[in-house]
Amino acid sequence: MPISEYVSRSMEEGGWIRRMFEVGIALKAQYGEDSVFDLSLGNPIMEPPEEFHAELLRIAQSPSPGMHRYMPNAGYPETRQAVADTLAAETGLPFSVADILMTCGAAGAANVVLRAILNPGDEVIILSPFFGEYVYYIQNHNGVPVIVSTTAEFGLDVAAIEAAITSRTRAVMLNSPNNPSGVVYPANDIAALADVITQAENRYGSEIFIISDEPYRRIIYDDLTYPQVFPHYERTIVVNSHAKDLGLPGERIGHIAIHPDYAGKAELFDGLVFCNRVLGFVNAPALMQHVVRAVQDASVDVGEYQRKRDFLYDRLTGMGYSVVKPQGAFYLFPRSPLADDEAFVAALQEYNVLVVPGKGFGTPGHFRISYCLEDRVLEGAMDGFARAAEQYLR
Repeated sequence: MPISEYVSRSMEEGGWIRRMFEVGIALKAQYGEDSVFDLSLGNPIMEPPEEFHAELLRIAQSPSPGMHRYMPNAGYPETRQAVADTLAAETGLPFSVADILMTCGAAGAANVVLRAILNPGDEVIILSPFFGEYVYYIQNHNGVPVIVSTTAEFGLDVAAIEAAITSRTRAVMLNSPNNPSGVVYPANDIAALADVITQAENRYGSEIFIISDEPYRRIIYDDLTYPQVFPHYERTIVVNSHAKDLGLPGERIGHIAIHPDYAGKAELFDGLVFCNRVLGFVNAPALMQHVVRAVQDASVDVGEYQRKRDFLYDRLTGMGYSVVKPQGAFYLFPRSPLADDEAFVAALQEYNVLVVPGKGFGTPGHFRISYCLEDRVLEGAMDGFARAAEQYLR
């Protein structure tokens, strides 16, 4: 066998999103591109804002000497300062260049953080539903994922998290707005969670981090203000990217931000820089660092995503599907009409509609719909959803 048993087993058990993507390719080859409605992959079709294109063009037309060379592993100080200034304005906390490390997206950032803080056997609590790769990120660095369920409405179950904390707990991972549910965790729940973690630290004499994964932070609806985690807990580390807010998933540009008041931040920062290097990321892409420093306040048109959300939510609930209305991101996570979510996903494929089973997000009995897609795909999928509803919901 050319690959390890662990990798082979992980490939067999996971990878639902990519698996559905491959099913979509096969169906499109059989029935034609316009007859297949693939709502499985969160690959945003919305183009980056004009500010991004303008800055990219400016740099291309007036390149500065050395702009493609190595820089400090933490990234360009000017870019880190731009991120720090934005976070200071959003949180009211005194972020500086010393608190920011530029990374290869939020995925790279999460792996750097976990490598830096985990000893073998340390536990990381993740909340279902969760982005399926979290399990592998934690296991990459000899950690143990501990899965804790959320409430029926996908909110934080602080009591359940408290019960799951042990002397080996090293971190709690949050993802808000959540992929796949679109739920935003409110400030009072985050404050309650911070209290519970602090009590656990005192009980065990340990240090527990909150790792807040925030790539959808600016994709938020209904005039909500994003509930920042930083003001509630000093051992907060944020991992973020511009994949969603600037529509740049393929550019792999993101950052890590450490709470500016965390007493151990200098040692943590040095550890993060070391891990960024030895994990092979080395540094975040130079060109993207030059561009994003000038567009920290820009974003795609969130109103377009909200319009798509409203269309899908209204149509699906009208058909009888049970759906928690998303407050952000660009996914819906309906309850499956069949207890076996894989079976229902397979049934939808009979109508050339592709979604992802909830088991891929640690929450069987649901399925995920991505709506960062062209309207024709969303509209075209409605007939398949309606026919499945007629078959399984009546």
